[in-house]
Amino acid sequence: MSRDGKKRRGLTYEDRVLWTTVAKSIKPLRDEAKNVAAADSDVVADVPKPPGQQPPKFIKPAKVPRASAPAAAAKPIAPPIQPKMEPLTRRMKSRVAKGKHAIDARIDLHGFTQHEAHAVLLRFLRTASARDARLVLVITGKGRGGEIGVLRRQVPHWLGLPEFRDVVIGFEDAHIAHGGEGALYIRVRRSRTD
Repeated sequence: MSRDGKKRRGLTYEDRVLWTTVAKSIKPLRDEAKNVAAADSDVVADVPKPPGQQPPKFIKPAKVPRASAPAAAAKPIAPPIQPKMEPLTRRMKSRVAKGKHAIDARIDLHGFTQHEAHAVLLRFLRTASARDARLVLVITGKGRGGEIGVLRRQVPHWLGLPEFRDVVIGFEDAHIAHGGEGALYIRVRRSRTD
């Protein structure tokens, strides 16, 4: 009897035959499962058949062929590898600070929202690249009240994005004469018109 006081009924002959058929048709995931299935089939095989009854016949399910993947989908297409950002060399930064190397263009992002600044900066850098500029100055501002400004934090992140990497070779904080931590020197990739 079970806990609730009801008498449990055992498996019928048909249930055991059905279970054996199902168990034999299943492919186990691991080798240990094979041992369990073999033990179960031995138990069912020992069950005597009732007199005058034939076991029911079961039809095997038809095998469904696996869908083959197209050859093109077999290899995933890797995104193009972006070159590593190259900061200014110490010599170049020194020459720019002393005025011996010209800054080809400059932009001040003060007063722009993040969304506006992103669009303006991208357009500015693409224009500079088209004009074969090598070095530009981007003024972000330092921030107010000792807090780091939003654009000062965001612009370096933006320069690593794919849309900027097409035109940016590298960047670095500007010399104190050009704004220090509130500005960036950006090396611009020249446009390829070939």
